[in-house]
Amino acid sequence: MSNSDEIKRIEELRDSLHRHNYNYYVLNAPEISDYDFDMLLKELERLEALHPECDDPTSPTRRVGSDISNSFEQVPHIYPMLSLANTYSVEEVDQWADRVRDGLSGQKVTVVGELKFDGTGISLIYEHGRLVRAVTRGDGEKGDDVTANVRTIRSIPLRLHGEGYPDFFEIRGEIVLPWASFDRLNAERESAGEALFANPRNAAAGTLKLQNSAEVARRGLDAYLYYLLGDNLPFDNHYDNMMAARSWGFKVSDAMTRLHDISEIDAYIRHWDTARKELPVATDGLVLKVDSLVQQLNLGFTAKSPRWAVAYKFKAERALTRLRFVSFDVGRMGIITPVANLEPVLLSGTVVKRASLHNADIMRTLGIHEGDMLYVEKGGEIIPKITGVDVDARPEGARPVEFVANCPACGTPLVRVEGEAAWVCPNKYGCPPQIIGRIEHFVGRRMMNIDGIGEETAAQLYEKGLVRNIADLYDLTPEKLLGLEGFARKSAERVVDGITASKDVPFERVVFALSIPYVGETTAKKIARTVRSLDRLMEMPAEQLEAIEDVGPRIAASIVEYFASPVNREVVERLKQAGIRTEMPEQENAGPVSDALAGKSVVISGVFARHSRDEYKAMIERHGGKNVGSISKKTDFVLAGENMGPAKLEKARSLGIPIISEDDILSMTGEE
Repeated sequence: MSNSDEIKRIEELRDSLHRHNYNYYVLNAPEISDYDFDMLLKELERLEALHPECDDPTSPTRRVGSDISNSFEQVPHIYPMLSLANTYSVEEVDQWADRVRDGLSGQKVTVVGELKFDGTGISLIYEHGRLVRAVTRGDGEKGDDVTANVRTIRSIPLRLHGEGYPDFFEIRGEIVLPWASFDRLNAERESAGEALFANPRNAAAGTLKLQNSAEVARRGLDAYLYYLLGDNLPFDNHYDNMMAARSWGFKVSDAMTRLHDISEIDAYIRHWDTARKELPVATDGLVLKVDSLVQQLNLGFTAKSPRWAVAYKFKAERALTRLRFVSFDVGRMGIITPVANLEPVLLSGTVVKRASLHNADIMRTLGIHEGDMLYVEKGGEIIPKITGVDVDARPEGARPVEFVANCPACGTPLVRVEGEAAWVCPNKYGCPPQIIGRIEHFVGRRMMNIDGIGEETAAQLYEKGLVRNIADLYDLTPEKLLGLEGFARKSAERVVDGITASKDVPFERVVFALSIPYVGETTAKKIARTVRSLDRLMEMPAEQLEAIEDVGPRIAASIVEYFASPVNREVVERLKQAGIRTEMPEQENAGPVSDALAGKSVVISGVFARHSRDEYKAMIERHGGKNVGSISKKTDFVLAGENMGPAKLEKARSLGIPIISEDDILSMTGEE
């Protein structure tokens, strides 16, 4: 065979194998035997080895993955990946449908019903019919680039077939681990003496983050796609767009159905409440979406979720099991949490051995006695909770379980938080679980992102006297770590490298990492962007702190109290000496370069020739403007590129909102 014939054969084989993958993994209708498929794949592997110039990341041979380790780059989402509002009854769903109808002034509304798969969310980007990027949900604004691992999932097309797909679009879905794969993996782990996976959702999420894509390929992940986004979609409604996506090669659930009124919605819920138990993958509810994209735009979003969609969570499964004993956990903020330790019971596909009792008041309300038979449910089929006691089965003479008066870890008398149900150990700087918890929080991914220090390692570091507060981390060396269980030279060096790299973590994450009571991730961002430096934050009185958005009297008082502690001030000084970021960068301090767009709300839509979307967003902010995601009466103008979405165009025109071009925005900002 000549070179040109071999190259032609490579393309023929790729096309053929893509088609057979689709038939087998999406349609479940194979046309050839596994043996014949393997022979075609081997032929392609041989020819690709002879012709490295024909390398293609979308080749079917890439499905097997690679054993080369690589870290994950964080990538911003083109459109935020928001969560959905939850409902737990048919009545709540009906109320949502009423709100939708009212929000659309009584217009006729068609709703699309879908299964809510219990896996991990994924965003797939396609250009010219080829998969170019796969990103996890992350924090909703950005996620991990897991493209190499997603390429191994055979139900996700690397190249599209059919016609009519946009040159550029995003499709979202859920990566799942089917029950059969979950059971196989747990059987393998049990025989190897390894810890079992808790449930398919956790296993899927963990698998997607493996550094070895060959192992990802082996585990057998699957994917269902459920939402198409872009500025040039083929239809003006969700359902037809998803049917088009199915024709391009995507795995779209057969459960996706158009529903035309409340009675059909209620019937759909009743059907899947039972039928879901026969599915090959785990589900935890249903999703209902307004079908019309124009109506979706008109309904818009709340701060956290779209108004045009809602999740219905299946009723929790319930089981009865015996209480072995109640233990009391100490959190990093000193809060004492009672935990029911149970005789193992199978619930929603997982074995439950522990369930939180939350606080003393809930424990007292339940009236739990030693040896009681307890009703256990899984809230949202994820978190187990105790919902009741079978009093008739109570052992004779059983004594009530009492909440502890002293910290179970350090013996300090507990104090009650004023106005709250929580009991707290006040020994903040001498109670081991609190110290270890703060260390574990500090190194976490959304904080300082120091890899290799988990709960067990944090405990080891404390118990060996190497780390007694978070500042001690920056004194660690590979030699000190080599004395700990589980550390070899390479792993010790990796941890120290991670500690060094954490010095470049943005200031807003440093504020969150400090474990200031009541200061969560979002509040930490707002504080950091307002105060600009740690030195200023340490000296601000409560009155000034309360002027910051979302900082009320309780948070302000907590911040003042935190920095009033000599122990905390010493830790912060040592962190500063270690070189962590304690202020916002100068370019961020500088603020807008002009007020050309001051107070203007801008929507960006379409594809641009001179700058990217992100560059235009940054430009708008540099000149005092604000980027918004959807068009409303408050929008000042739309920056439109090629292929602006027809729904956005129609809404902008109907509201009389000016539409400007690239040349216009460059002229307005003076950045021509």
